[in-house]
Amino acid sequence: MLRRGFLAVRGGLTADDVRDAATALAERALELPELAHARTVAAYVSVGSEPGTLALLDALRARDVRVLLPVLLPDNDLDWGTYAGPESLVSVRHGGRMALLEPAGERLGPEAVREADAVLLPGLAVDARGMRLGRGGGSYDRVLARLERAGADPALVVLLYDPEVVERVPEEAHDRPVHAVVTPSGVRRFHRRP
Repeated sequence: MLRRGFLAVRGGLTADDVRDAATALAERALELPELAHARTVAAYVSVGSEPGTLALLDALRARDVRVLLPVLLPDNDLDWGTYAGPESLVSVRHGGRMALLEPAGERLGPEAVREADAVLLPGLAVDARGMRLGRGGGSYDRVLARLERAGADPALVVLLYDPEVVERVPEEAHDRPVHAVVTPSGVRRFHRRP
């Protein structure tokens, strides 16, 4: 029910709303020290009315940052490929779901995410504790568990619209808090990074 509400609000956004927010999100995110000093960033390509990521992906690539993008596997886990610009993306439909833009090149394996200095996570909301509400497919829960098992500690950052930072979202035992949320109006941090 909660997810449907956030998706309904996103569904009401115009193409101009999404484009303007994407520009602001890229500007704010690029100011983060975690991204400014990153050599490798695991990210994703936004689809539909999700907070836009392409401007940010291109800006990171222009800074010679290696950008890893997910490839959805049949079991909802994620493989990874390297972003080589918008022309390197292919539209892939997984079952009856919305088509995703995925990197067309070499697959690096699910463990490639461990190389990331920062991970940009999709979400529908983040609460005051830094807990993220995802879409419910569990793909990024697997990514976060993989990072934890490996002892990797990248910066975890969610890109959202301003109204999606809320007081509280439901939490399950496997959920992990993020370090920061970036919205068009600014950055909110939840946990100090060393």
